[in-house]
Amino acid sequence: MRKLLTILALLPALLLTPVLLPQAAYADGSEAAPIEDYASYEPQTTCHPKPRAGTVALAEWLTSELGGGGGATGRACGGGASEHKDGRAIDWTLDAKDKADRKTAKAFLKLVFATDDQGNTHALARRMGIMYVIWNDHMYSAWDQFEREGYLSSSCKTRKKCSKTLRHRDHVHISLSMAGAKGKTSWFTTAG
Repeated sequence: MRKLLTILALLPALLLTPVLLPQAAYADGSEAAPIEDYASYEPQTTCHPKPRAGTVALAEWLTSELGGGGGATGRACGGGASEHKDGRAIDWTLDAKDKADRKTAKAFLKLVFATDDQGNTHALARRMGIMYVIWNDHMYSAWDQFEREGYLSSSCKTRKKCSKTLRHRDHVHISLSMAGAKGKTSWFTTAG
């Protein structure tokens, strides 16, 4: 009876004590870094016309692992705002009219937006620091949990009068958060 009373007396404390679950581990046994939250929109606020280290690394990974061309692209400062002018954008050359390129883009989107084995939605995109992706008249933004939505460049009045480049039909545009562009997210520091 004394044992039962002791257990009952300790029960509230046991129920209120947080349970610490072990951190997820990679297949090689190393611990996975905590996953980043969804990136919020970070507009260009500085001028850095050369691609940043993380931008270059991700662009090189894309072309070496999945194919296509292009890569991290910088632009001269001045004019309107663009992550290209901040070293945080990739223009990955794929053609929406080409069946193989469409298949490559689809495989990329499936890969980065997949749920990992720890249950983290859009895991790779979050770990890479992807802020948004534009491809083939559609945009996938982190602040909307990468929900697919129609896209029309602000430079175009209609799709018919819009170039294939502004419609992102000749390339996949990927903008990174500042942390992703600097290579300071978990994909670069642990998994990449």
